[in-house]
Formats: sequence, structure tokens, C-alpha cells
Amino acid sequence: MRGEPVCRASSEGAKKKTLQPHRSRYWLNAKADERKEERIADICTLYQQVSNQRDEITFSVDEMAGIQALERIAADLPMSAGKPVAREFEYQRHGTQTLIAAIRIAIGTVYAHCGDPRTEADFSHLIEAVIDQHSSYRVYHFVLDQLNTHKSEALVRTVARLSGLEIDLGIKGESGILQSMQTREDFLSASGKAIVFHYTPKHASWMNQIEIWFGILSRKLIKRGDFRSKEQLRDKLLAFIDYFNNSLAKPFRWTYLGKPLVA
Repeated sequence: MRGEPVCRASSEGAKKKTLQPHRSRYWLNAKADERKEERIADICTLYQQVSNQRDEITFSVDEMAGIQALERIAADLPMSAGKPVAREFEYQRHGTQTLIAAIRIAIGTVYAHCGDPRTEADFSHLIEAVIDQHSSYRVYHFVLDQLNTHKSEALVRTVARLSGLEIDLGIKGESGILQSMQTREDFLSASGKAIVFHYTPKHASWMNQIEIWFGILSRKLIKRGDFRSKEQLRDKLLAFIDYFNNSLAKPFRWTYLGKPLVA
């Protein structure tokens, strides 16, 4: 009986040790997407079919914004036996660049625009440039997330023009195809025209294969980079893309097939 209070005190002390007020973690209060499984199934099917496409072509596209041009204030110390490269902790900032990139799903090659802004016009120009470089195809598929620049007025007008659609697009915020984000998405994602956009569900950027390539870019160039200016950062980003396309490009092996849709 004398040992009982000691055991209780020991138990309470153990519980207190499990509390860690100095720590925190993020969690996501996921936003509902009624079309989540439908969108996933559509994109998975698209990925599976790229090797069989003859007159259609598929790209995954997105932006990597705010890439910092960081210059270390001292040079790296070279590696030696048992010691990795030592990098200076402090750095000087020289601004940022935005990379808008598209990866061709079937072969893994990358096409990109790099610059200061990230406007709806910049994104539309990349889509048009990619299509111009592959002008022999009948249908162009683009996988992308639901960023507002991916459902913009500029993009709707570009798609209508390149698809040869002489139709009344309406007025942004008032009427027609341009009326709202939803009406613009409905037009951009509709089949039956030369350019079709396939939107990932909200909070599902992992469905977009360009994100895999952004990870490669970060590990191989940005993380270890030392950039004296925005211009040098841009030049090295574009040079890496050329190197990647010539030496490393290959299709990613996509194994996720989504969940069966219930009729």
C-alpha cells in the first residue's frame, strides 16, 4: 500500500513528459471538391493513354514562383575524406524569378519561360509557344492546377483563337464564357476543341507531373546554387533545362490509377 502513491506520481510524471508545448505541426482543413474522384480518374486515364496517342499530345504545366537569386557571402569549402562540402550560412539577396514550365508527358522534355512577373498573359504565352513548337498535332491536352491564372480571360481568348473558334466569348464578370471562373473553366476543360485543359482537384498538386520535375530542379540546381544576379539565375535555370532535355529526360512511371467511380 505504501508504494501506491509513488506509482501514481510516476504515472502522472510520464504523462506530462508526453506533452511538447515547444513543438507544432501543420494540418490541412481540406476544402471540398465534389469532382475530386472524377478529376483524378480523368488525369490518370490521360497519363495512361499518352503512349498510344498519334495525333494528340499531352503536357503537364505549372509555375514555380519566387525562386530566389541568393549569393553566398563566402565560397564553399571543398569536401574532403569524411567531410561534406561546407557552405556559408549567410547570403545576399538579388531578387526573384518565376519559372513557368511544361513537361511533355510521353518523353519527359521540358519547355519553359523565365522572368520577373507571373501574369495571366505570361501563362497564355507559354501555352501558345508550346503549341507552336508542336504544330502538327490535332489535339493538345494540358494538366494543371486551379490557380486563377489558369482560368483567365487571356487564356480563354488564346484558346479560342488557336482553336479557330469564332464565337462570342461574352464579357468578364457579366456574361458568356468569360463571365466567371467557373464558366471559363467549363470552356477550357470542354472536349471537342483543339486545346483541352484537365484540372487537378484542390490540394492535389501531386497529380501534376511537372511538380515532380520541379523537385528535381530544386535538388540539382536551386538548393546548391550561388547566384550573383537575377539574370544569372535565369541563365542557369534555362541552361539546366537544356541539359536536362539532352541528357536526363525520360517519362515518369505513373502507377496511381485512382479509385473506381461508382455509377
